[in-house]
Amino acid sequence: MADILDIDAAVIGAGPAGLIAAEQLAQAGARVVVFDGMGAPARKFLLAGRGGLNLTHSEALPDFLARYGAAQTRLAPAIEAFPPDALRAWAEQLGQPTFVGSSGRVFPVAMKASPLLRAWLRRLDQQGVQLRLRHRWAGWDDQRRLRFDTATGVANIAARATVLALGGASWPRLGSDGGWVPLLAAKGIAIAPLRPANCGFTTAWSALFADKYQGAPLKNVALAFGGGGGVVRGEAVITRDGIEGGAIYALSAPLRDAILATGEARLMVALRPDLSGDELALRLAKPKGKQSLSTWLRKTAGLTPAAIGLLQETTHAAGRALASLSPADLAALINAVPLRLTGVASIARAIASAGGIALGEIDDDYMLRKLPGVFAAGEMLDWEAPTGGYLLTACFATGVAAGRGAAKYLGR
Repeated sequence: MADILDIDAAVIGAGPAGLIAAEQLAQAGARVVVFDGMGAPARKFLLAGRGGLNLTHSEALPDFLARYGAAQTRLAPAIEAFPPDALRAWAEQLGQPTFVGSSGRVFPVAMKASPLLRAWLRRLDQQGVQLRLRHRWAGWDDQRRLRFDTATGVANIAARATVLALGGASWPRLGSDGGWVPLLAAKGIAIAPLRPANCGFTTAWSALFADKYQGAPLKNVALAFGGGGGVVRGEAVITRDGIEGGAIYALSAPLRDAILATGEARLMVALRPDLSGDELALRLAKPKGKQSLSTWLRKTAGLTPAAIGLLQETTHAAGRALASLSPADLAALINAVPLRLTGVASIARAIASAGGIALGEIDDDYMLRKLPGVFAAGEMLDWEAPTGGYLLTACFATGVAAGRGAAKYLGR
């Protein structure tokens, strides 16, 4: 592509944050070009929508904002300016109505990202937004023009304002590989190390247990972590070398931080959290008769094969036999299975990443204080949130804030 020498705004990154920033700029009358290193836009967004696109959450805004932890105060103005209801209305305008699921999560009726993305790209095209793919950002040249590596060489782009929306470092094969970190660090921008968020963890399963139960779910469990995570109800999934799943993701930040600080985290799993210890002990006091241990536990305590396997794995590791436990001890173990987590799953497999540009580096318009005319949004910034629609909402909201900030900078 020939160099573009005179555009109002360049948006780098064609994910939700970048595309919504481009939309804000185009609505303000700016000439906008979106650049992305991949061969198609919004690759990670499409992956997120394969199993049902969780756009946002329906809970009250104060509770919603609390999900952002230490970043709540800094993110609140952007989310309040583009709250969950505004995101739902935006999707509706694109012909993609939404509904609230039983968990309070909000999904498009189509339950996919692709129809929403197609309609969105059509509208952006109608607004005059140009899309340039296979353009990998490589920083700035000595004339402060944006540099891109392309299939045909280097492109140097002059833009009056730039919005960076390059994502974090999770799912790098889809484009977010953290390659921007050294480019901004060289400009003196403070960047917190990128770390896995909403991720799985490793533990030392026996080969027998891993072979038999990898991929098996632990449904309707309660997970407890004393290091600040509290108790989370939901589902976990046994992996070859550890554990992951929705309930695990909800505790991933404190678990990750504990492991990074001390080398391990102790997670307690309640397999039948709706039954008290006394009720479980009463059930387990019934004679087993000629039933196998697994059949007896399935019938008396309502445990799945994977849950029973986890109990056997735990007692075997402690040098005990599950069958030797008294009803009271077995009842106590069922609702307090200890898991020693010793590692964090790779950031490449994490749903999102924590870390990024320190929030103190951006002003109220999401412009980098040390780089006038350069704005940042989305997962590039140092915040994290659990799954449930909070991740996408903040990406959209910060993208809107950065787009509006860039339009303001351009005098639009």
